[in-house]
Amino acid sequence: MTIKRTAAALCAVAAMLAAGGARANERDARRGEAGQFDYYALALSWSPEYCANRDEGQQCAPGRRLGFVLHGLWPQYENGYPQNCSTERVPEDVRRRYAPIYPSPRLAVHEWKKHGTCSGLGAAAYFALSGKLKDGVRIPDAYRQPAAPVRASNDELVRAFMQANPALPAGSVLPFCGDGGRFLREVRICHAKDGAGRACGPADAKRSAKSCGQPSFLMKNVR
Repeated sequence: MTIKRTAAALCAVAAMLAAGGARANERDARRGEAGQFDYYALALSWSPEYCANRDEGQQCAPGRRLGFVLHGLWPQYENGYPQNCSTERVPEDVRRRYAPIYPSPRLAVHEWKKHGTCSGLGAAAYFALSGKLKDGVRIPDAYRQPAAPVRASNDELVRAFMQANPALPAGSVLPFCGDGGRFLREVRICHAKDGAGRACGPADAKRSAKSCGQPSFLMKNVR
């Protein structure tokens, strides 16, 4: 009797493992298909860091005083992300209408090609969602347009964003740094496909912690 029960239990475990493997294989087979992803990462770049060694185009023109700007809305897997899912082009009228949501007109086309084509949305719907989610994030007062550099820790910046946006759940805000963790490069805020806030994937959380691994980082002032 015991042997029979043990055999049945082993069969059940094997069946569960097989089913899990089949689901994993199905997910792997659909990687790279438009609309097949787990969540969005809204990437807000810190413009003073991007422009520190540049003096080009609209974004970095003196006197613009840009702080956080829309880098893009990126479909993400729990580990990794799809890119360049189709060769569909942005209609010219759509490009003109939505280019202003980015700091540079060229960025709109790039973001559509690399990320938007993987969203499963048409170009107009993708850009509309990008602008809506960007406008839905309240930038903490201390980080809007600082006239002098601001020093902050990972926890301080995350806490400030969470307090300014109380609807965001834990784990949904991730800072990313450059130059060995010395300077803030961007903040990513994660959303479910329906636009609600959600925790970012563990792989991105790990990259964020490594990227901003020093006790604090510097946010360069606007110019």
